[in-house]
Amino acid sequence: MEIMETQPTGTPDKSAPSFTVVVKVGGNELDDPAFLDGLILAIQAILKDGHIPVIVHGGGKTIAHYQQKLGLEAKFIDGLRVTDEASMDVAEMVLSGLTNKRIVRALVNAGIRAAGFSGVDDGTIYVEQMWHPMGDLGRVGDVQDVDTHLIDTLVAGGIVPVLSPISFGALDALSYNVNADHAATAIAAKLGAIKLIFVSNVPGILVAGRVARAVTADQAEQWIEEGIITGGMIPKVRSAIHAVQNGVAQAVITNIGGVQEGSGTGVIGSRKA
Repeated sequence: MEIMETQPTGTPDKSAPSFTVVVKVGGNELDDPAFLDGLILAIQAILKDGHIPVIVHGGGKTIAHYQQKLGLEAKFIDGLRVTDEASMDVAEMVLSGLTNKRIVRALVNAGIRAAGFSGVDDGTIYVEQMWHPMGDLGRVGDVQDVDTHLIDTLVAGGIVPVLSPISFGALDALSYNVNADHAATAIAAKLGAIKLIFVSNVPGILVAGRVARAVTADQAEQWIEEGIITGGMIPKVRSAIHAVQNGVAQAVITNIGGVQEGSGTGVIGSRKA
């Protein structure tokens, strides 16, 4: 396309209004070169549409791998990873280092200007320790606020932000591990994103083997109760609901191919009676 030939790959088209699209990617797929290739195509498609991509990523699989290599036992409470001091060190090294730079390298190699950082940098994501009735989660953060100054500065320079969800403790100035879905939701809401895309390993919410094109908050909660939505899809759906109820125009759950094709399950707020 001519527009891509006349400006850097990492710069949105300025001829049309630019809107932010937040893309949340899980850590499980990032070891796959084919997934990274697909992510590059997805980001290029967002830029071609004249929008501003912001990437938020996880990395639980890689964290578990290095915990095992270091002789650390992975512990969970109600499906949430317990993060003690040693595990926090591993999480910060993996998420803000290895995983973050893997994404940035792939984007830069494809000619997309990108820079990686964490929620700690410039106090981008402020958190307090998450409380859970079933036990102490350790250094797991609950997002309290997002400061978009660093994101805005990079975007103004035509650079795609790539965020690790390691975040800044508002009360003690320590680093905290934050669920990447929660971090992406908070960032999308603060930025007033036109879309928040949760990239999964499935093409959307599957009902009777078919992808549901859209679901309301009430329908989603009913499907959770009925066991139609299960496992790791539950927190994604609830994060998507929270996003649209807090100012994000649209939340979508899809796979990497669906980002390029514009397919997946759209999550919308419940209709008013």
